[in-house]
Amino acid sequence: MFSLYAKINDGQPYIIAEMSANHGGSLENALEIVRQVAKTGADCLKIQTYTADSMTIDCDNDYFRIKGGLWDGYKLYDLYTEASTPYEWQARIKEECEKNGLDFLSTPFDKDAVDFLESIGIEAYKIASFELVDIPLIEYVASKGKPMIISTGMGSLEEIQDAIDACHRMGNEQIVLLKCCSEYPAPWADMHLGNIPDMAKRFGVPIGLSDHSEGSMGAVVGVTLGACVIEKHVMLEGVESADSKFSMTMDEFAKMVRDVKNAKLIASGPDYNLSDGEKSSTVFRRSVFAIKDIKCGEEFSIFNTAVIRPSDGIKPKYYKKLIGKKANRNIEAGTPILMEDL
Repeated sequence: MFSLYAKINDGQPYIIAEMSANHGGSLENALEIVRQVAKTGADCLKIQTYTADSMTIDCDNDYFRIKGGLWDGYKLYDLYTEASTPYEWQARIKEECEKNGLDFLSTPFDKDAVDFLESIGIEAYKIASFELVDIPLIEYVASKGKPMIISTGMGSLEEIQDAIDACHRMGNEQIVLLKCCSEYPAPWADMHLGNIPDMAKRFGVPIGLSDHSEGSMGAVVGVTLGACVIEKHVMLEGVESADSKFSMTMDEFAKMVRDVKNAKLIASGPDYNLSDGEKSSTVFRRSVFAIKDIKCGEEFSIFNTAVIRPSDGIKPKYYKKLIGKKANRNIEAGTPILMEDL
């Protein structure tokens, strides 16, 4: 059973490992990614379901050439041909996920991909940032009645709302939005993770982070700002692909999983109750003690009492009230002043 909402409702981060093109054209690499991701403590393995023909046309004119960035000079059709995950692998990848205790998730890019994913029993869908504006696709995916995880890279507030409205028109309220910066890799200055709590207020749905930045810092900061889902690209050491330059090795990803879970613990609250460890430390607080022998009837003064450690006496806030009063008992030096001495 897809564990997304169980994790969110339990206050735990739901962590998605994105395989994307990092299988490098090998099914065995894809299955090995699944097996290694399962050992990292992640919750989900995600792939992408498309063909080059479902993404674009095989055209060599200037419109269909990438200019600048990681894929500079690529023809779109060739990039998508190289990066795609063959449909005939996907049921096998899903089976390997189930065998290893991982949720399986995919991003469809057209209606045929949705129909295919339905045929292999997918339990939730991811919408990519670049498809945020493809309202007909979002409506069709949402009509399947399954959780919708929608990345919002490049999205204006209006475009994000349009996507949410598309889900609602189909009667689908199971929406999680992911803050995303659609740069590869994403510079920290462009990520604007302060949007995460604002998005939660504006849109009233759980907010996560699809993180294309280097290292774990973006994911850790995202969680401390309220991100309940973290998505990050993963790769096998030494396997080159269209996405490997902005992907984490398994060791790096495993560390990020630990860091994210610990960050979630660190950022918990508000909770002003003392932990058990703090309770045991209260003995080392200051309190009022006799520092000289005090006879019954003798006045308490700054010369025979002091605020010192440990905490067995009255709280220091009562010290001024104590000074000038007369002791109603003999008090030995080194013993605490008690409430009944006030």
